[in-house]
Amino acid sequence: MSVLTITKDNFEQSVLQADKPVLLDFWASWCGPCKMVSPMVDQIAEEHDEFIVGKVNVDEEPDIAKQYGIMSIPTLMVFKNGEITNRQVGAIPKDRILALLD
Repeated sequence: MSVLTITKDNFEQSVLQADKPVLLDFWASWCGPCKMVSPMVDQIAEEHDEFIVGKVNVDEEPDIAKQYGIMSIPTLMVFKNGEITNRQVGAIPKDRILALLD
């Protein structure tokens, strides 16, 4: 499954009402650590169809970033049944990203 671009227009349906766990990557194009995490997030989306994977560009979607208190990027958040179940700030390896989803 491909990575979804999450915007204020699709956030509620794609994340809060999702029928699977959702991994969200809050990122920006100028962020070096985000560039390290992004390919791993893409791989997880391709390899694990039991999850929904989305990315939120904090420069383009500041309201979502503000709503969830994003102060540093990359920030990875996991939502299950519309609730945040995990949150990680900073670049981490793929196996630790997957562990957030457990």
